Amino acid sequence: MAFDSSSRILVTGGTGSFGKVFVSRIVQRFSGLKRIVIYSRDELKQWELQNHYPEADYPQLRFFLGDVRDQDRLRRALEQVDTVVHAAALKQVPAAEYNPMEFVKTNVLGAENLIQACLDTSVKRVVALSTDKAAAPINLYGATKLCSDKLFVAANNIKGDRDLRFSVVRYGNVMGSRGSVIPFFLNKARSGVLPITDPAMTRFNISLLDGVDMVLWALENALGGEVLVPKIPSYRITDVAEAIGPSCEKPITGIRPGEKIHEEMITASDSFSTIDLGAYYAILPSDGRVQKLYQDSGISSTAVPQGFAYNSGSNPEFLSVEQLRSLIREHVDSAFFPV
Repeated sequence: MAFDSSSRILVTGGTGSFGKVFVSRIVQRFSGLKRIVIYSRDELKQWELQNHYPEADYPQLRFFLGDVRDQDRLRRALEQVDTVVHAAALKQVPAAEYNPMEFVKTNVLGAENLIQACLDTSVKRVVALSTDKAAAPINLYGATKLCSDKLFVAANNIKGDRDLRFSVVRYGNVMGSRGSVIPFFLNKARSGVLPITDPAMTRFNISLLDGVDMVLWALENALGGEVLVPKIPSYRITDVAEAIGPSCEKPITGIRPGEKIHEEMITASDSFSTIDLGAYYAILPSDGRVQKLYQDSGISSTAVPQGFAYNSGSNPEFLSVEQLRSLIREHVDSAFFPV
């Protein structure tokens, strides 16, 4: 489904890190879009973004204050919308451990609210954002996102004869997103101390722009029911610390509750229903329905080996210290200089 002058898009969490870059990207690439609805619950961020996109210059933008916990409000926001990107979520791991039901209400019940509202309106394509923490989760945040993923995949079972597809995009740490390690280290470097949770720790890495482009690819190419996973590099937490603060002290503090040493995006158990699409992997439902869709579509794909797992620690591609510095300047802080 390619965008055209009649397309109407809604972005939940539209004032968050991803949402702002997504809106910027589609405003630049698809200037003729009929409507872009920015849906979020933070009135200050809505006001700030509205000032950045004055109505006189961006008449296609709509700023819709609402919470994904409110199905009636979602249904109202979705009137005449054909495309939805679901980026709204609570995502801080320690906060989830302390406030579990708040995360369930937003990440799980909010996902179900959106699904039901899409089924009741004219929506045709839905792509929901997931996280590497949803693969074999050990924390509450990851568990809620896995549940959300399952809800979106299963929604394809109840769409009937509607021209409607629900898909999920799962990727790793977004470079520079709020609460992530790089902004944290950039701020802490001023103190001369960068705390390292565990020297063996690794993470996947993707830029916001790459994440946005993957969502756009999914909106146009996903067949519905798959969890798409990008092929992206990893980094070592010690290399991030060295890239940002080579002269800083780096005490070992121990991992926090709910953290893993390495993150996974595809587990060995997923391998039996995972295909390789080239730039992406796709985890398919195990009932075989979506596998047949891919076979019939003519899209080039190959099955991954049984037992295959996609893990940030065993990933064949790691970013070097110099590559990390270059990426920080490109995507986080153009004036960055190691301290």
